[in-house]
Amino acid sequence: MSSDEKNPAAVAQAVEDIQGDDRWMSQIWRELFSPLHALNFGIGGDTTCNVLWRLQNGELDNIGPKVTVVWVGTNNHEHSAEQVAGGILAIAQLLTSRLPKTKVVVLGLLARGEWPNPLREKNMAVNSFLRSWLPRLGHTQFLDVGAGFVHSDETISTRDMFDFLHLTAAGYRAIAKPLIDLLLQILEETPEEKRASLV
Repeated sequence: MSSDEKNPAAVAQAVEDIQGDDRWMSQIWRELFSPLHALNFGIGGDTTCNVLWRLQNGELDNIGPKVTVVWVGTNNHEHSAEQVAGGILAIAQLLTSRLPKTKVVVLGLLARGEWPNPLREKNMAVNSFLRSWLPRLGHTQFLDVGAGFVHSDETISTRDMFDFLHLTAAGYRAIAKPLIDLLLQILEETPEEKRASLV
């Protein structure tokens, strides 16, 4: 994608509420993230465009988190891998410019589909772009939480993703472990500000 082209995945857009609430499993949230005084701003079906719109329209007002976690992009069906990664990068850039004291953790997209497929390949390509681009921002890091979801025969188990996209309780526990370890490490660096937010 040339620098002259406008990236459609980096254009703010309000979310259409067609799915209801499909956020983190509440039990895992209460157990692991509530003690960190974390807020969850995620909405089921979000695209990078929807997150950008909310961030540009008041979601960052009057908050000063120590760390912000960004996990978005798998719903950007109409965008290429490079565009999706560019949309995630735009979110991280907005967060680092508006919240300069906040560390940003971008979670990698998970594999999806029971068997290898173009969407799974696209998500892995997004992760590859992010690994390359995010270190240039400073105060931003990439965390791949997808280890173990794809088995040696290239399949994903319904024990981890009941529909090969949405996580089960076991799947959420698997991604929560490396994330909570990283959050605790970041929060211990300046314990007087134990606040986190998740987008």
